[in-house]
Amino acid sequence: MRRLIQCLFGVLLGWALSLGFSGAALAESWVLRISTENTASHVQTGAVQNFVDRLTARVGDRLKVEYEHSARLFRDQDVVRAMADGKVDMAVPGMWQLDRFVPEIGLYMLPMFYGLSEAEHHKVRDGAVGRDIDARIQEALDATVIGRWIDLGLTHLYFSEKRVTRHEDLAGLRIRVAGGSINLERLRAFGAHPVVIPWPDFPTALRDRQVDGVLTTAETVKSAALWTSGIRWAFEDGEYFAQYVPIVSRSFWDGLPDDLRAAIRESWEAIVDQSRRDAASAQADARLTLESHGVGVVTPAARDLARWRAVAMRSQDAMIANLGIDPKVVDLAKSALAAP
Repeated sequence: MRRLIQCLFGVLLGWALSLGFSGAALAESWVLRISTENTASHVQTGAVQNFVDRLTARVGDRLKVEYEHSARLFRDQDVVRAMADGKVDMAVPGMWQLDRFVPEIGLYMLPMFYGLSEAEHHKVRDGAVGRDIDARIQEALDATVIGRWIDLGLTHLYFSEKRVTRHEDLAGLRIRVAGGSINLERLRAFGAHPVVIPWPDFPTALRDRQVDGVLTTAETVKSAALWTSGIRWAFEDGEYFAQYVPIVSRSFWDGLPDDLRAAIRESWEAIVDQSRRDAASAQADARLTLESHGVGVVTPAARDLARWRAVAMRSQDAMIANLGIDPKVVDLAKSALAAP
């Protein structure tokens, strides 16, 4: 009997080794702790949960995934430090949270992109420019970008008391932004007064009239039911195209065997295209929901967007210098935008 058991173990071990697992890997398991900030109903939360489900189905007990959304672990503004401290292994923060670490991320929020379409944004970000910026993120944050960024969508301006029908109406209005130095500077170029307020604190600030409005997306307004906090008007000007960046701490990543790293990358890639379609559908549906709750929508004409893009462009060189964006990346982006 002992000899039979030994033979069976040898067969199983040989099979495992043939699949690329070491004996140590068979005996070990890992825990992947993921933190995001948005609520359960948010499109980003759904995308990350899809990734978690796919990864879990693929790797089984070898990698236990613990996913907490709604800032139950950390707010996105704090999650990079939490990763560095080993308190969380993976995060998917908004790009606007990362330009203070990697100035080149601010490129995507420069006036040159103001009012452009989703397709134009994807063309730049999924190409050489995106690969360059991913490499900078990995070096600066000691992290691994595990794949393409997922979409939130085009961001617009939403207001409580003030009905904004033209860019001139923005003068003097206090507008909440999630972060991003270029977001602040671009709104200042339009005469507004941007203020940074963490998302969990924003509804109270809006109800208390500490701010007049917010830079965000229709889906985010819907997910938080911000009409209950006073949002009444929308100005759909395509301020910038918001995405989320999937990052894993380098210390955790380097401790994984090759097959688990591959499983994470491939599980993430499998959800990206669908998550982008879901985000676009969510934004369109959210717009209808906002209108059904009495939110009035104004969409500026293309010629007005082009004119105000030119206004903001007057400050672009100063923005690039102040934030420290590498001019080579700016030139690369300009070439990508000009390409057919």
